[in-house]
Amino acid sequence: MSNSRTTLTADRQALIRPLLQPDVALAVTDPQGRLAVPFATELACLSANAVAKRQREFAAGRAAAHAAMADLGHRPQAIVIGKNRAPLWPEGLTGSITHSRSCAIAIVARNRDVLALGIDVEEDRPLADKLLPAICSDAEQEWLMAQANPGQLAKLIFSAKEAAYKCQYSVSQRYFGFDGLELALDLAQGGFQARFTADQLPFVRGDVIDGRFAIGAGVIVTLAELRP
Repeated sequence: MSNSRTTLTADRQALIRPLLQPDVALAVTDPQGRLAVPFATELACLSANAVAKRQREFAAGRAAAHAAMADLGHRPQAIVIGKNRAPLWPEGLTGSITHSRSCAIAIVARNRDVLALGIDVEEDRPLADKLLPAICSDAEQEWLMAQANPGQLAKLIFSAKEAAYKCQYSVSQRYFGFDGLELALDLAQGGFQARFTADQLPFVRGDVIDGRFAIGAGVIVTLAELRP
């Protein structure tokens, strides 16, 4: 990995760490850098037709997850994919993995401390206007139009919904679309609330998942968590 990319990865680690409490381990890797080979059982989860980009991002995500486990004092173990394509964490752990073209992130915690985690990373580029109706509610779109940088904040809403969805899925095992959550962003404090618009048991309409976000070093990162 070049010095510039190593510095960028370190900058991203520094950007994200303040979003997390001390009992959550974090690791950031570069999909375009030198990566450890995943466990054989992890590689078996990849489609035989997976393109090189998918293979590298998968390896970067698993490398980050293994490093986060080690940082937590846990021996790195394989993280395979369940029937619904979600990661299956080793007994006693919970976590979340995300990756973009230039960045992979994993967060891991002991499930006695944290019930569920969700993290998402996106390249810091405006969301395409044509995607707005599929991702943002009417109220969210109205709020965006009053902002100075609606494209970037639309990408932030997209990312925050992804993080909150991952977090709730660990508990509910339920699929739903972007309209299943409505976002309220606190730009001054770097936080958000994702409110359920319908029952997704054990969550009910009106329940809220709290989250945090950071923008910098070329990426938008969002985090959601549920505590016991």
